[in-house]
Amino acid sequence: MISARTVNLTHIASERPSRAMVASTYRRLQRFFQHVCLPEDWSVGIVISLLGNPRPWHLCLDRTNWKIGKTDVNILVLAVITARFRVPLMWTMLPHSGNSTTAQRIALMKRYLAYFDASTVRVLLADREFIGQEWFTFLVEQEIPFAIRMKEGQIVRTNGRELNLRSLLSRCRGVRGFTAVLPGRASHPDLELHFGARRIKGGELLVVASPYPATGAHILRQYKKRWLIECLFADSKTRGLNLEDTRLTLASRLSLLIAITAIAIALICRAAAQLMGHKYPARKKHGYCSKSWFRTGFDEVRRWMRSGPETPLVARNLVVPRRLRVGVV
Repeated sequence: MISARTVNLTHIASERPSRAMVASTYRRLQRFFQHVCLPEDWSVGIVISLLGNPRPWHLCLDRTNWKIGKTDVNILVLAVITARFRVPLMWTMLPHSGNSTTAQRIALMKRYLAYFDASTVRVLLADREFIGQEWFTFLVEQEIPFAIRMKEGQIVRTNGRELNLRSLLSRCRGVRGFTAVLPGRASHPDLELHFGARRIKGGELLVVASPYPATGAHILRQYKKRWLIECLFADSKTRGLNLEDTRLTLASRLSLLIAITAIAIALICRAAAQLMGHKYPARKKHGYCSKSWFRTGFDEVRRWMRSGPETPLVARNLVVPRRLRVGVV
């Protein structure tokens, strides 16, 4: 997959160093996805071992979607973000197009909490698609810190008045921090949140909510890391493994493919970490890296696969944690 730069089985079959015909190899790959059935989240232990277990970390929640013919592929992804890694950890295949429901988000976070303590989450980052009284209440009850963008029309209560964020911040020009109450809805209690707000390009209002006291600037700095999950989607698609090239539409098979892709991305990041050590990719005059962390590891793994390894990418003592050894054979 890494060598071919695509998840398309036809191209992968051509990459296999075998005396078998390409058509035979392709059929073997098809059988793998037809008959192999692994438990949910089976790849978590392998991914965490490749990460080196650098907790606590930032978590990003977002959704990626595309079409295969007339079929909608819609995936809710929970990704781990560290200084050098951005890797999908768990995901839910949504059986519909459009936004996820609160129940689906809560179910995904419960799967995470079944493996890890809430203390492993430094901050959960998400866009304004992932809001709601029940969702926020769940995160607060589980003691999961978050920085989630709010919609401008969100009603809040401050100084005894209820008004939307657009009206409250109509004169906001610089960075502003404030505290307001999210009025209770549908039997859920009022929720006091802390906000950071500022204007972005085009005059649009960026408002980010957090359950813990912090300055507005600090909340906005935390939320800025959310963009890394968009970079992750680009790495797994057009800039890297071309995930959209797949023709698998059945949810179980597609989930298996994404798990393999997650391991490949973790391996690529591990290779970049071994190659760079404590250094960081050089920056050009415009401020961006000359080569991204992902591309550095991607090129190194492809070179390693073609020329033969001088040093192993995965240490011989790599161990999958016993608590996470779920379905790994």
